[in-house]
Amino acid sequence: MKATNGNAKLRMAIFVPMSFIFLSAIIVGLVAPAKFLQGMNAIVEFAFVNFGWLFQISGNIFLAMCLYLMFSKYGDIKLGGKDAKPELSNWNWFAISLCAGIATGILFWGIAEPITHFMSPPLGLEPMSEAAAMFSMTTTFIHWTYIPYAMYGIAGIGIAYAVYNMRLPYQVSSTLYPIFGKRIRGYVGDIVDNVCLFAMAGAVAAVLGVGTMQIGSGLNVLTGVTAGKGLWVGILVAIVITYVISSYTGLNKGIRWLSDKNSKLFLAMMVFIFIVGPTQFILSFGTQSVGDFIQNFFVRTHYLSPIEGSAWPRWWPIYYWAIWLAYAPLIGMFLARLSKGRTIKQFMLVNVIVPATFGLLWFSVFGGSAIHLELNGAGIWESIQQSGLEVSVFAFLSNFPMSGLLSAIFILAIFVSIVTLADSMTSTVASLSTTANLSEGSEPPTKVKLFWGAVMSSMAIINILSAGTEISGIDATKQIATVAGFPILFFMILLSGTTMYMIIKQGKYDVVNCPETAEIDEEVIVKETASETN
Repeated sequence: MKATNGNAKLRMAIFVPMSFIFLSAIIVGLVAPAKFLQGMNAIVEFAFVNFGWLFQISGNIFLAMCLYLMFSKYGDIKLGGKDAKPELSNWNWFAISLCAGIATGILFWGIAEPITHFMSPPLGLEPMSEAAAMFSMTTTFIHWTYIPYAMYGIAGIGIAYAVYNMRLPYQVSSTLYPIFGKRIRGYVGDIVDNVCLFAMAGAVAAVLGVGTMQIGSGLNVLTGVTAGKGLWVGILVAIVITYVISSYTGLNKGIRWLSDKNSKLFLAMMVFIFIVGPTQFILSFGTQSVGDFIQNFFVRTHYLSPIEGSAWPRWWPIYYWAIWLAYAPLIGMFLARLSKGRTIKQFMLVNVIVPATFGLLWFSVFGGSAIHLELNGAGIWESIQQSGLEVSVFAFLSNFPMSGLLSAIFILAIFVSIVTLADSMTSTVASLSTTANLSEGSEPPTKVKLFWGAVMSSMAIINILSAGTEISGIDATKQIATVAGFPILFFMILLSGTTMYMIIKQGKYDVVNCPETAEIDEEVIVKETASETN
């Protein structure tokens, strides 16, 4: 078990303002839920109208950067220097990367999104047509594969390179060293880390809300218990208790064990549906869908409907880019923690290419099966219309043998996925608000983890309960995710630029020309920067 850093102190410049902001939001959500929701809606509307275009094109830029770093000469740079050794096996590294990223989402949206776009497509497409089916799968692939993982990848490699090769502090703000120099240890670092913590806490709250509602619907299907406020609170309490226990054991016990079991569970579920489901249709439909995805990639990743004024881009791609951006800095911080001893090429392969390709397979199997069932009158869309998107996966599973057992397994997978995400992100948020240096293998204090876990869970439940007749619980979680991700959009653009600069500028000293200087001492960089400035 990794030791808890008993000497870690609170970073008051981080802990105090963020605690005040989130506790104030919780109080407002309790006292004036309608105003709380209206405020979020105003921010989302402003972000979409004025910066929707920037949300759309930034994802492609991040992906291009990741591919360049992977396939260029810089891909051979080793994080931590030539003598650095990896901490995890390749499997555990992949499993943690998969589960810490978007694993919770694929369980919810694996059925919900393909069916929604198949049955209610934009662009004037005819529902249940082949054009609608292709639009559905291409859109889902875009939202869930290479672009979100590229956002994590560019943030993660920037942090990893700054920490392990430039010997800078284990903080997101270290990526801005080329611009601010030593000031990243002062007010600049405090501002950046505050913004990132705000975004991550909001994003985790959104995912906790979605997962809680889905587990509630699953329990309703299995046991008949009414899904509502009381059940949601009970589920969140169980999640918090479980991931606090898990986080106490540290990375090498709790997170590694949970990720290992959850990834194997994902693979087993996907193989089962592929074999028992419409295998031939999945193969044919998946093949065609991937082709359409490649052909229409840039068309779909730039669609904003400025003439017709469709609300679809706001509620789908902009929401996704916002939540992935909100996650990116601290997911990147977590992925950086696992990457010492790996090359940049290996980092991109395991943290971008492989998990994104897994998502391509997952949605081909589950989305393809769901569309096939709907074409044959399964009634999945009817169930969604009656009970909400959160019931979609259970309506889907009811068409398979041992549906009760499958539903129970899915509930377990959802629960474990949320726990894994909350565990890893609570640990990262706690480290950001203390002086614990996780790059040296220590864990932040458990009390701080517990505090942030309670805050994020409270935000999740307030957000769900504030939804009323005008907006569903799922849409309410989309609102809070977009609010969280909006400020990070600008930071991530800056981060990506400084990351490329650090690697390209210092890479010539790191591996390409001078391998013995792979670990660059911070004081050397300070002197070089000062001389360049003068």
